[in-house]
Amino acid sequence: MTVTSESAVTTTAQPFEPASATIAIVTYNRSGLLTRLLTSITEMDPKPGHVVIVDNASTDDTTELVASFRERLGTELVYRRMETNTGGSGGFSEGMRVAYELGSEWIWLMDDDVEVLPDGLAKMGKWAPRFKSIQGRRYDYDGSEFYWQYKVAEALGIPIPFAPASFDESGYRPMNSGCFEGMFIHRDIVRQIGLPDPRFFIYWDDQTYGWLASRRTASVIVNEFVLRRTREIKQWDMGVRHMNASSNAYRYYIMRNRAYIKHYYRAQGVYKPLRFATGTALTFVKELVRLVFVERTVRGTSNLFRGLRDGRRIARDSSWTPMPPLEASAAPTPAEAPANEDQAAG
Repeated sequence: MTVTSESAVTTTAQPFEPASATIAIVTYNRSGLLTRLLTSITEMDPKPGHVVIVDNASTDDTTELVASFRERLGTELVYRRMETNTGGSGGFSEGMRVAYELGSEWIWLMDDDVEVLPDGLAKMGKWAPRFKSIQGRRYDYDGSEFYWQYKVAEALGIPIPFAPASFDESGYRPMNSGCFEGMFIHRDIVRQIGLPDPRFFIYWDDQTYGWLASRRTASVIVNEFVLRRTREIKQWDMGVRHMNASSNAYRYYIMRNRAYIKHYYRAQGVYKPLRFATGTALTFVKELVRLVFVERTVRGTSNLFRGLRDGRRIARDSSWTPMPPLEASAAPTPAEAPANEDQAAG
């Protein structure tokens, strides 16, 4: 089922109610960045009804920091500390689950390395009567406009790096992807497609989830700046676009998790072996370029090969099933992941 036309836009007569929204944050050992995010939430007007913080077993002072904001955040704070590091995928799955079970109509996902602009929720809420899967825009660390690859070449399973960045008078562009750094999604869509899949651990999870959402509803990126990145990342300036530095853990999961995308494509009846293999090959080449031109090294290629090897095992798993739709409540499938990123990198 694919939704692509304007006629598929979901409209509701009810105006957006800020208290019906929950911000769900995933954090891991970055209390300094989390401080900036929580401080920005205290300055929001309006504020959401809840803020859910999923702590991926941090070993710093995150627990104490969260406690210090409980009385001054200005809205109800729910803190979930995981027993192990479940990665961004496991964290967002848990955050979505908690927000859903709180009865939230809207769930706004974000990492700990952003700040919310004071009127961010109001800007997102403006689009809520028209759409049920919405992505706002972000400023980069240096204040420039951050370009996010909002379109996926479906057959290849990879983002289109040069999709148009400008907006017309409508103020939005259709998308078939998603980013957990700012995804704003209605509970009706979460109920239909289930929770984010924690088995990814990191990478491709949000693209896959956004793609699944776009097959159920008209998904859009709107010309509204609502977040600001607070962490500087090493980049290679390509003129029109930038390429960010990565890590050995990311390189491993980038390649391994292609197998999970393959499973979801098969389940949705869109898997085309040759084209998907081409997308995997292009991904591999892109990571080699990232190593050479951004990180100025060739060390780390072994993680790409390890990811491909483990991905083949996952792809052959005939017992694999997608995340189930939600009824009254649901719990995520246990994550198949190491306890922390260092172990993942190997």
